[in-house]
Amino acid sequence: MKLPVSLLCAAAAALSFSVHAQSVKPDLARGAALYGQLCVACHAADGNSTTPANPKLAQQHPEYLIKQLQEYKSGKRQNAIMSGFAASLSDEDKRNISFWLAGQKGTPGFAQDKDLVRLGERIYRGGIADRQIAACAGCHSPNGAGIPAQYPRLAGQHAEYTVDQMRQFRDGVRKNSTQMSQIAAHMTEREIQAVSDYIAGLR
Repeated sequence: MKLPVSLLCAAAAALSFSVHAQSVKPDLARGAALYGQLCVACHAADGNSTTPANPKLAQQHPEYLIKQLQEYKSGKRQNAIMSGFAASLSDEDKRNISFWLAGQKGTPGFAQDKDLVRLGERIYRGGIADRQIAACAGCHSPNGAGIPAQYPRLAGQHAEYTVDQMRQFRDGVRKNSTQMSQIAAHMTEREIQAVSDYIAGLR
């Protein structure tokens, strides 16, 4: 089946824009300005949110941040507040903000419960073999630095935020990572809290 010329042209234009957007050097000053206008109230001036419900974004891999913004805009990841902000951003805006955030240094966090953190460390480093739960360290690295473009940096993230995201994956609310949904689905509430507490103290 032949596609109409207009559709082919539109597809080519979209592809060309996408390739162009990826090749253009980020405008960090523009990213900082946009961040100050749109993001600072929830995520703090340097991306190190002090509100446990809002994630720390400083030092995060820019490719991961871009992907999340794109998925908020498309509706693949749902959050009423973030979807509204993402809808107002161009592809270039997303890149500029994300690369600016990547250059901000993340602040360390702290584990809170010494008993939970021991369980969290076992899960993070070794997984839970009898339930086919992979070790978190395999994708997010032993120190929580993540793997650029694929798996986010987790080190120092607020435990409350991580718990909330794991619950969303478990309950089918957050649907933009099949891998995380499958892992969270087999974890108990205590295990989710334990691994989240351990992640908060990684550095």
